[in-house]
Amino acid sequence: MSKTVTLRLPEETYERFRILAERENRSLSNFIETAASRYVEMEQFVDEFEMAEIQENAELNLSLKRGIKDAKSGRGRFV
Repeated sequence: MSKTVTLRLPEETYERFRILAERENRSLSNFIETAASRYVEMEQFVDEFEMAEIQENAELNLSLKRGIKDAKSGRGRFV
């Protein structure tokens, strides 16, 4: 279910969003929603280059595997 959020923006930020929304032929609300969703998506996931770097890091992968094993066996604590 959709929720309504009230947002206070400085005048210059509002104008910047309004202009960008017009360029993309979107409503201001839709532009802000899309921009926020893209930001969250980018923060939650790694891109293909970061993933390749992670996969190539043997020490990191060993540490992650140990952590998964410890978590499954109930050892340690999560902070």
